[in-house]
Amino acid sequence: MNLEQFKLLSKNKEKENLKFLAALKKKDSRKVDDEFHTLHHEVFEEIDCLTCANCCKTTSPIFYQNDIERVAKALRMKPGDFIEKYLRIDEDRDYVLKSSPCPFLDGDNYCSVYESRPKACREYPHTDRKKMVQITDLTFKNTQVCPAVLEMVERLKKIF
Repeated sequence: MNLEQFKLLSKNKEKENLKFLAALKKKDSRKVDDEFHTLHHEVFEEIDCLTCANCCKTTSPIFYQNDIERVAKALRMKPGDFIEKYLRIDEDRDYVLKSSPCPFLDGDNYCSVYESRPKACREYPHTDRKKMVQITDLTFKNTQVCPAVLEMVERLKKIF
């Protein structure tokens, strides 16, 4: 699926997915986690992030202080210079990238700071966490960014 098809499909499924994910909150948390984790592994066997990188092209991770220090070190910069060059403070008072796509994404969808990337990037799309029922709002947002998350939610609908 190309990104244009994905965007159209995720938009068309928006209301249905909101309703489904809200209903998941009432399910057995362990069963939801088990199914999500199984699907996470299955779907990422089928979908290669390097063919997409929509997350890196359209959204920014939150940068915590230790992320800033780690990435700045990898770039041989002082943390303050890194902040000044790449980051801004958003409406939630978090450090995020000033621009998208991510300045560390190259033309082949590889990350130039991959080994030092922020925690939020390491954990994205958060579909292998415990207590998935607590982050259904985030999961919904990610159905609009990540084709793999949309696919997991579609498969979950068949299970639940």
